[in-house]
Amino acid sequence: MGKLVYGAIASLDGYVNDASGGFDWAAPDEEVHQFVNDLERPVGTYLYGRRMYEVMRYWETADSEPGQSSVEQDYTAVWQAADKVVYSRTLAEPTAPRTRVEPDFDPEQVRRLVAAADHDVSIGGATLAGAALAAGLVDELHLFLNPVVVGAGTRALPDRVRLDLELLAEHRFGNGVVHLHHRVRR
Repeated sequence: MGKLVYGAIASLDGYVNDASGGFDWAAPDEEVHQFVNDLERPVGTYLYGRRMYEVMRYWETADSEPGQSSVEQDYTAVWQAADKVVYSRTLAEPTAPRTRVEPDFDPEQVRRLVAAADHDVSIGGATLAGAALAAGLVDELHLFLNPVVVGAGTRALPDRVRLDLELLAEHRFGNGVVHLHHRVRR
């Protein structure tokens, strides 16, 4: 049985993007990127909302981009090796291999997927992850807090959802980013 894991890169005040939708401040340096790569290796399936999928599908062809670092090449291989499920009512067909589109997020379907998985399942995108958190599906959280306050945007964690968490690990990076790894207490 796998775990459902939510990971997010956020500002110190808890946003995954700013009021204009920008997230250039969240680009990981090599040290953070390598750490993320290592966290993502056990992931066999990614669950995405449409917007997150559109951002992440860059990795489907990133290996054809000139000047890729070894860390970026590594992440490309990790991402391409996993299955993807995209929840969208507007996306008719996926544009990447190993990808399927589901029109609706069904918590019971996700519960069964995770229970049957022999690998971890990652959920990406704050809105989709918020729905999974509210449904009690998420087992672990990985938050990467960046040393920036953006004041508004999309919150990394949903409002009106109470979770009791157990801190499993923390890590400080040279660029000021702090990683917090929590397990959801049931």
